[in-house]
Amino acid sequence: MRRSALILLATMIPGIAVAKDINDMDMTCATDKYHNYVDASISWYESLVDLTIQKDQKLEGVAKWFLEGRRNHFTFNQKAFDYYVINDPSKLNFDAPVESWLSLSQEDVKALSGSTGELAESAKTVFAFRQGKAHEGNYDLRSALADLLSNPKEIEVPLQKYNAEMLSLAETACDKS
Repeated sequence: MRRSALILLATMIPGIAVAKDINDMDMTCATDKYHNYVDASISWYESLVDLTIQKDQKLEGVAKWFLEGRRNHFTFNQKAFDYYVINDPSKLNFDAPVESWLSLSQEDVKALSGSTGELAESAKTVFAFRQGKAHEGNYDLRSALADLLSNPKEIEVPLQKYNAEMLSLAETACDKS
């Protein structure tokens, strides 16, 4: 048993040793990179919603509701990222792809929504949306989005734009030189 514990510990040490330290990061670059990820994500959802409405005008109301939820989610994550960079970098994982640098659980968002800190209002909005009643057209919208996403030719332009933006972000290194 003791030998197994030592082997386990030995295998974990190399992973710990290569973890990026926030002090080794250019935080202006990292912040810009995360903000660009948020902008690309919002733009992607806006494109999907626009294409969905073009195909079926009856989905406009639910599509706007859905898009507002996405915008609130990404805007909150951006504010949370900016907050944690300064106040608690342990909440950030710079070893992951940019879309996973910040990982807040539903419990984290709930706790923040009940707080009085600078993230409270944004967290309240996101938490209320997540806990709220779904729009009556939600299923129809989800079906339309699934249909749209299963037809690559229909989303070719926004998908290529999003993929190019994400590739550019993946190639952007924010390590201090």
